Amino acid sequence: QVQLVDSGGGLVQAGASLRLSCATSGRTFTDTNLAWFRQAPGKERVFVADIKRSGGVYYADSVKGRSAISRDNAKNTVLLQINNLKPEDTAVYYCAANSKLHYSRTSTTDYEYWGQGTQVTVSS
Repeated sequence: QVQLVDSGGGLVQAGASLRLSCATSGRTFTDTNLAWFRQAPGKERVFVADIKRSGGVYYADSVKGRSAISRDNAKNTVLLQINNLKPEDTAVYYCAANSKLHYSRTSTTDYEYWGQGTQVTVSS
């Protein structure tokens, strides 16, 4: 079992930056693959970024070039920095985790554990 607690969301103006944090517990952190998804009102939950246990990262086109995902193995935490926020980034952001060796990085069904979500609202 893995427990995830998301934080760091808020109300910001377009062009600002936010750093989301996900604290994990319950399983060896270094054995865990971690990702961020987001869900806008009335839409499906979609992939944002992930970081494998090996450290490899992958980003959705919508945030590529203005975001960075990182993991702190000493603090069992994964971070997502998003810069130059846009109104279309408004969503609830969820941290997700799995312990699989092979999986689809962008598929919600391949992640076993989820945080409670943190709201990000970007005003124009």
